[in-house]
This record gives sequence, C-alpha cells and structure tokens, in this order.
Amino acid sequence: MAAYWGEIAALLTAVFWTVTSMAFESAGKRVGSLAVNLIRLVIAFFIYAVYTQLSRGMWFPFDATTYQWFWLALSGLIGFVIGDLLLFQAFVVVGARIAMLIMALTPPFTAFISYFMLGEVLSGMNWLGMAVTIFGISLVILKRENSAQKNGQKIRKRLTSAYSLPGILLALGGALGQATGLVLSKKGMGTYDAFAASQIRVMTGIVGFAVLFVFMKRYGRVWAALKNGAAMKRITLGSFFGPFLGVSFSLLAVQHTKAGIAATIMSIVPVLIIPPAIIVFKEKVNWKEVVGAIITVLGVAIFFI
Repeated sequence: MAAYWGEIAALLTAVFWTVTSMAFESAGKRVGSLAVNLIRLVIAFFIYAVYTQLSRGMWFPFDATTYQWFWLALSGLIGFVIGDLLLFQAFVVVGARIAMLIMALTPPFTAFISYFMLGEVLSGMNWLGMAVTIFGISLVILKRENSAQKNGQKIRKRLTSAYSLPGILLALGGALGQATGLVLSKKGMGTYDAFAASQIRVMTGIVGFAVLFVFMKRYGRVWAALKNGAAMKRITLGSFFGPFLGVSFSLLAVQHTKAGIAATIMSIVPVLIIPPAIIVFKEKVNWKEVVGAIITVLGVAIFFI
C-alpha cells in the first residue's frame, strides 16, 4: 500500500474535488465566479494557518527557501489565478459535471509539460491510459450533426460540440492552467511540506485575484457575496475540500509519483460527480455521458496495470 501512496493521494484528491466543484458551481451561480475565487482562497489561507500551526509549530511558511517561494508562487499564479478563474467560469457556463470531464485532459497536458521541465518519461501503458481517457471525454462532448439538407435529404455530417463552445474553451484553459501549476509545484516543492507549499500557492492566488479586483473594480461583488448566507456556506465547504484538502493532497500525489500519473488519477472526477449531479442539481444524464465517464475511469485504471 505504501508503494502506491502517491496514487492513493491522487484518488482522495478526486473525491475532494468532486465535493468542491459542486459547492463552487452552486455558489458561482449565486454570486459570480470571480467573487467565489477570492473568498475561497482567503478562507483556505486561515484554515492552512491553523493546521500548520498545529502540525509544524508555525502559522506561516517561514522556513521555505527563496527557490521554493519562487516556483510555488509562480505555480499559484498560473494554477489558481489563471487556471481556476477559467474553470470556475466554465462551471457557470456548462456546469461542474461537463467542466470537470473536460478537465480530465489535464493529464496529457501535465505529461507533456513535465517531460520538458522535469524530464519525466511515461511508459507505453501510461500513454495508453491517457488515450483511453481522452476518448471517453470526446465521446461525451462531441456529436455529429447534419450540416445541410438538399431535396429533403440529409447530406454531409460534421463533428461538433454538444455543449457551449465558450464553456468548453474555458474548461480547456482551466486544464492547461492546472497542469502547468501542478508541474511547477513539483519543481518548487521537492521534499518540502505539502500543506505549507499549498499555503504559499494560496497566498499568491489571493494577491493575484486582489489585483484583478482592483483593475476590474468589482469589490462590490465581494461584499454582496459575503452577505449571501447560502453562497458563503457553499464557499466555506468548497474551500475546505478544495484549496485546503484537494490542493494539498494533489501536491502529496505529485511528490510520491509521476506528475502525469497523479494528474490522470485525479481526473476521475467526471464519474464521481454523476450521482450528486443527478441528485442535487437534478441534471439529466444520457447513456453516452455515462459510458464516456466510465471509459474515462478505465483509462485511469490502466495506470495500475
């Protein structure tokens, strides 16, 4: 079991992200994705402060080196500010279930980036797992439709998206941002404490979003969100399972296994999210989406063969 600690941490990350994606989708539709992003990071920072004070005897990562601060801060800017900003807007546009399914493309992005930055080389079975995962995603988001009709007859079918193209592009941007952030985290973290490393990323994210709010002049939305009790409950829940548990366990995962493998296992959220999406949001899920999600999980399972 110890030999698979990185894989187990990645699997737990997927569970945590399932909870947080549902919570943030609901909160984002109430108060906007930008406000949710900033508030959840501030809440997460204080959770980290309490945890690291109890576990390490310091509420702030005073012992991090300049090297670690640089790479982890850069990871926070790309992963949290850019990647999550795009992902959270995708939650609003196409919903958490479809957005997280597209986010399963994070593994190949991670593998390519880690190859060039970290020199990590994946095996043939690893690449097969990624290919199966991508096929499962494509089965869900792509469809064929008739491009024209002539004399009442259907002619020339084309492949198109079954969902909002802007929403899909937002989720793709989120996947690329998360992949880049994950690789940069591994580069900067080394053997450093994963929770303290996550705290550095969270602080950078707070600064990044604060700058965005200054330029966009949207602080009014933050105050409105803080007054929305229902939204704040969801943001608090999502902050605990996302920026705190989810991010920290994702760093534990990449610390104990290859970044590409960890990212692929974390991508099973599309399957985990189907039951709560049906029960909580009353979403209708067709057979193709279920099959695509199952194929995605099979792709992940290949990594354990």
